[in-house]
Amino acid sequence: MDTVFDNLKVKSVAAFQFAAGRLSRLALTTGSIRTQILIFCLAMSAIAVALGGYSTLGIRHAGDLVTRTFDESLMSINYARAAGADFAAMRVASSQRLLTTDPAIHASLDKQIDELAKTLSEDLAIAADRSQSSRAANAAAKVQEAADAWMALHRIAVESSSDGSFASDTPGTSIGDVDRYSRIVSQQVELLVNYTAGDGFLFRQRALSTIRRDLQLNVAGLTLALFLSALFSWLLARRVIGPVAIASRAARRIADGDLNATIPKGGTDELGTLLGAMETMRDNIRRTVNQEVSERRSAQARLSDALESSREGVVLLDADGQIALANSRASELIHLSPQLLHSDRLDAAAPATAAIDSDSDPFASEAQLPDGRWLRVSRSETQEGGVILVYSDITTLRQQKAELHETNLRLDAALTHMSQGLCLYNSEARLQVANRRFCEIFDISPELVVPGMTMEDIFGLSIAAGNHGSCTVVDLMAERDRSLAQNEGGNYLQHLADGRIISIAQRPTTDGGWLVTCEDVTEQQRAESQIAFMARHDALTRLPNRTLLAERIELAVAQAGRGLGFAVHCLDLDNFKQVNDTLGHPVGDELLCAVADRLNACVREIDTVARLGGDEFAVIQSGLHDGAEAEHLARRMVECVGMPYELNGHRVVVGCSVGISISPGDGTSGEKLLKNADVALYRAKMEGRGTWRFFEPSMDASLQRRRAIELDLREAMAKDEFSLYYQPLYDLHLDRICGFEALLRWHHPKRGMVPPDQFIPIAEEIGLIGPLGEWVLHRACEQAVTWPGEMKLAVNVSAAQFRDSGFIDIIADALAASQLSPRRLELEITESVFLANSAETLATLHKLKAQGLRIALDDFGTGYSSLSYLRSFPFDKLKIDKSFVRDATATHGSKSIVRAVISLGRSLGMTTIAEGIETVEQLNHMRAEGCNEAQGFLFSHPVPVTEIAAKILELRNGFKTSALRNAMAS
Repeated sequence: MDTVFDNLKVKSVAAFQFAAGRLSRLALTTGSIRTQILIFCLAMSAIAVALGGYSTLGIRHAGDLVTRTFDESLMSINYARAAGADFAAMRVASSQRLLTTDPAIHASLDKQIDELAKTLSEDLAIAADRSQSSRAANAAAKVQEAADAWMALHRIAVESSSDGSFASDTPGTSIGDVDRYSRIVSQQVELLVNYTAGDGFLFRQRALSTIRRDLQLNVAGLTLALFLSALFSWLLARRVIGPVAIASRAARRIADGDLNATIPKGGTDELGTLLGAMETMRDNIRRTVNQEVSERRSAQARLSDALESSREGVVLLDADGQIALANSRASELIHLSPQLLHSDRLDAAAPATAAIDSDSDPFASEAQLPDGRWLRVSRSETQEGGVILVYSDITTLRQQKAELHETNLRLDAALTHMSQGLCLYNSEARLQVANRRFCEIFDISPELVVPGMTMEDIFGLSIAAGNHGSCTVVDLMAERDRSLAQNEGGNYLQHLADGRIISIAQRPTTDGGWLVTCEDVTEQQRAESQIAFMARHDALTRLPNRTLLAERIELAVAQAGRGLGFAVHCLDLDNFKQVNDTLGHPVGDELLCAVADRLNACVREIDTVARLGGDEFAVIQSGLHDGAEAEHLARRMVECVGMPYELNGHRVVVGCSVGISISPGDGTSGEKLLKNADVALYRAKMEGRGTWRFFEPSMDASLQRRRAIELDLREAMAKDEFSLYYQPLYDLHLDRICGFEALLRWHHPKRGMVPPDQFIPIAEEIGLIGPLGEWVLHRACEQAVTWPGEMKLAVNVSAAQFRDSGFIDIIADALAASQLSPRRLELEITESVFLANSAETLATLHKLKAQGLRIALDDFGTGYSSLSYLRSFPFDKLKIDKSFVRDATATHGSKSIVRAVISLGRSLGMTTIAEGIETVEQLNHMRAEGCNEAQGFLFSHPVPVTEIAAKILELRNGFKTSALRNAMAS
């Protein structure tokens, strides 16, 4: 195989040398440069391919030798050693077989020896197959023969041992024979290993020799390739680059103007063709130049005659700025002003004049001579890089142009910057001037409005622009004539189809023509209308406001004098503030607009719906015959407004209350009727909302009393008229007092003790409940800290206090100032607290409970009861309202309700307390139902703080408790 490889490499080198020689000869004999370059590239590619192929064959051959060394020789050695290991295991098993007498062990060892013998044969077969020489294969065969002989001797020995004889008694089966065959097997295995290792070493040496030879041949091939590359490059430079340099030098001489340059002769290739073309080009250029010189000389003579007879001054400057030609007129001017030769300085000397003429001739400028004359200097460049300067006297033209320019500037500025459109007609009613603003107002293309048009033509263009709907030119002319007849100026408003309003003024001119001005007054008219509307209407609902309502009431009062009665309805939305607080003011605004639409739908066209402000509305019901009609309208409005609203994805339900005053019985002025309707509205809201009430004289007296209380209430805190009373809380299980509930009392200096149900609602409405509740908390905590440690304090908190963002801080301040333990403070809230914002309310309750305070749900079951409140917040106590306690002992009373509330509190782990206990029967019933605590007049009326200590001793020592027990026992 090595010989074949060497022959292949020799042939490859020879083919490479032959191909390189043939390509070299072909390149030298080919006439085309492109073909020569192609041949040179192919030759270099052939060299690269030959060297690459040769290197690939050498690497592959070396790889085959390495594979033989490692894959064949090493594997043969491994399997030979494995055969030796198998034989050693067979000998050990044979010794054990001969020494033991157990039949089961005999069978196992016999099976093991047979399997090892089979494995030995397989390993020897693989070792012989992988060996690299015949001597190794012979050694493997001798190992197998010796192993077979040893196996035969082993079987004889086994049979002898089973007959009771020994191997030494059997002819030819001595132990020496067995050992001899054993040594033969071991020796042959070692020979097999040595032979295989020697073969691997030989292959290694051969691979190294092959690599050294390949390196030498590769170096020689690379040297030859470099030599051939240098040779090819030299031939290419000699054949191509040299002639190209000669042609380039000839082309440069022609480009430099040497038209007598000698062009060398070329061959038949592309360079020869190029040199021939260059020679022809040189001859053509020389002929053309000679002809042009002759023509220029003739033209120069004619030009000199024309220049001398010209009134214009003409100067020709060459590329260096020197005068090449100048007529006598130009010489005169240059003598007066030498700077005229430098046209680039003229623009700086007269920038205003240059700017005027820059549009007509960007290469012209103007200059003033010392004698006052003005020249126009026109400048143009020549093909040779020079400049031609032409001087013209424009003194008279300049003066006229300046005067006209100033006039035009003033006129254009006036017309362009006018806010009105303008049209000027002559005495024949033909258009003379129209500014751009006129075209903009009537949406007419300026290109269509040209001088000489008639007024009818202008109207026709305006109609074509769609400004006048179905009107014709005749209609527009008639409208103009009517305006002229009605007033001397002929001013009138023209309403266009797109809604714009145009004010048109017409003035006669001294020459019998007309000056027409137009102004777009749409926004002005709209603003005036909007101002007038907004002054009398509500901005949100677009309903009449108080001003227009007062006017309508006064009109209704005037009509009532002729026998037509009317009613004034004042409306106020119920729970509107909660909508604003929970859903936001945008939804509140949408609700107000929706209410306005519903109210408009409830009334007739002759009636008036107005918004007074906030959530207050008013309705004037005209043509009223009796009060039943007013009541019917009030009922319809209450029902209509109370229907649900779908606003911005929210379902909103509000109600309304209505107060009604009827003219003339309840008043004869708008102010009186509105006041009385408002008084009736207040009564409707006080009596449950969602209803209506007619005005009664007694209502006014009641309202005055309420306002007096309101005024006194604002001064009560400053005068220290409030005090706290305490009612005991009694533990029914421990049968003793367990705390007090703080109750606010107002002792008026004139009215005496004012009931809480009279001033607490007013305090909530006027926003006084916040500071009043804060005062109660601080005062109650300050007084309760002096009680025994087991006594707890219960304080009522209103919904308005919970809406205060600083309520938690107020609680903390009261506890810190009094040093009262939070565990002793119990806050009583009603279910109305959850109506405003249940999420924020729950967050506040959880924060208070985390501080250790106890939370009680007061009046459970009487208000907006919902079991979801009990699920969302773990109240500490449920307070059973006194209305249920009072009826709990009746036959058909509230017994089941009380039992259910107590059972519910027990299952939720909440304490239940019954308020309003006034009889022993009620107390026994609550105790029997399992109620935890009780309070009421049976134990004690509310007492001032000075009687707290006595009340504690009284109820703790059994002063009153014993009497209660005796009464219960009887």
